[in-house]
Amino acid sequence: MNRADAAKELAAALGELKQRSGLSYQELSQRVFMSSSTLHRYCNGKGVPGDYDAVVRMAKECGAAPGELNDLLRYWKAATGEEPDPGSTSAAEVPGARPVFLAASDRAPVDPATSHSQAGRRSPGTRLALAVALAVIVLVSAVASNPRKAGTAPGPTPVGATSWTQAPTPVSPELFGVTMNSSSGAMPSFRAGALRLWDSETRWAQLDPDRGEFDWSTLDRLLDGAEQAGLPTLFVFGGTPAWAAPNRRKAAYPDGSRAAPPDDLNDWDTFVRALVRHAGDRIDAYELWVMANHPHHYNGSVETLVEMTRRASRIIRAVDAHAVVVCPSITELWKEQAHEYLLRFAELGGYQHCDAAGIKLYQHRVTDPPETMLEAVRKVDRTFQRAGYHLPLWNTGTTQTLPLNDPLEENQAANYAVRFYLTGLYARKRGLARMYFYAWGNGSIPLVLQAEGQPPTKAALFVERLQQWLAHAEVRGCGHGLQIALPENVWQCEFLIPDENDTLHAARIRWTHTGTADVPVGAGAQRVEYLDGRARTVDSQDTERITERPVLITYRESGTNQLTSSL
Repeated sequence: MNRADAAKELAAALGELKQRSGLSYQELSQRVFMSSSTLHRYCNGKGVPGDYDAVVRMAKECGAAPGELNDLLRYWKAATGEEPDPGSTSAAEVPGARPVFLAASDRAPVDPATSHSQAGRRSPGTRLALAVALAVIVLVSAVASNPRKAGTAPGPTPVGATSWTQAPTPVSPELFGVTMNSSSGAMPSFRAGALRLWDSETRWAQLDPDRGEFDWSTLDRLLDGAEQAGLPTLFVFGGTPAWAAPNRRKAAYPDGSRAAPPDDLNDWDTFVRALVRHAGDRIDAYELWVMANHPHHYNGSVETLVEMTRRASRIIRAVDAHAVVVCPSITELWKEQAHEYLLRFAELGGYQHCDAAGIKLYQHRVTDPPETMLEAVRKVDRTFQRAGYHLPLWNTGTTQTLPLNDPLEENQAANYAVRFYLTGLYARKRGLARMYFYAWGNGSIPLVLQAEGQPPTKAALFVERLQQWLAHAEVRGCGHGLQIALPENVWQCEFLIPDENDTLHAARIRWTHTGTADVPVGAGAQRVEYLDGRARTVDSQDTERITERPVLITYRESGTNQLTSSL
């Protein structure tokens, strides 16, 4: 059975189950946490669920028998070419599979940093009305979204991406963060949304070289620069001073700092209190340890780390009630051991002291598409489901080691930099609220935005253009491939973007993770914009070749014209 035929069989089976249940699309959608328009697409064959969990939820609510579930699994596998995640609840419906923990439900994340950001310019009621109106408008004709031609190229295929829609919510500028690899106080000369201090000579050992003696000069330079640039700052704890743990293992830094907790946690309290009091409101958020599950950065017990988290959170909140507390970051999320560590930290109550959870998202290899990070996001979300927590996720860095002086080709680097942030936006539905690119100032890593003292690279200029596109935008959904009736390699996020008169226009950003695809721009399209500043006028009959470099397609005023969409 080919994919097209399997998709038809899957739709027919789902449609029959829905009809037999007697449930309306609206009633069923409330039970399975999907929009009614999404359910309608799945049942009429204009979209294929990207996750077997969605199939199971729909089928079980409609009273499917075990044999029918097996048929649905067979159709779904043939239509998508994928296997159900063995860790999902749907695995329990497959003979021989081992259920592990709960799958993610469709939820909108809460970003605690929005207290530091400008609120949306429209009321929640207005945004909901716009969402409903746009949903009616966009689901006019899936035929116009069918691919005319799709190209493919070898490379890893991203998994773990589930299409989603929501009432429009603002795209926070803080999503576009960078980690500072400089101690000079110089700031990025391209547009950025937030700063993270690490590898910036601000480790604990460098700020507190002797017990009770503090050197804030480097920190002050950086905070002054950030304040002048209007950028919120995330401080990262790590690197215990040698005097606080003299017999512990050294960390991977030349300053003699230790990859261990202090022997006396009162020294930890003293430093945290002194730092927060000195910085005041110039630091907006605190990451309570870096790469907590990597022995090069922390080799103490989880119990001690939880206690350090509890103490630091209490001190920070007592001094600055508005600061965001980010729990210690977890790395190597491809490995089961990382999730066991996360669960242990959660079981001991660590996450109850934080406003957000720190994680390290990166590709297996720097040459892999950024979209492959979504697999780790899905696994993290499911681990938090199992742990009983749902905190906003902050991606605060990269892998422990990066190849030096082996740069990506310029165009690939520029495309990947933009898609790093788009992947973070795509993962918003699973709770991802911040993306900190690693790093600013360093010119020897594979993907450079700007080396200190040098002009911004093409990658940085493209990231700036993406931020210009999304300034004041509200995101309403993201999806990819067959799930939204597009070629398998095409990704898409949809927005409402105001013009100079504050009139809302629908817009899409589209790209591929590999290869190209010729896709109709859709009804109501009026303009295609490119990251290099070019633009062209289009109409509903035009086709755009989608490549690994994202493009922006804008449409006539929403609410008065038809915008074809698959979301």
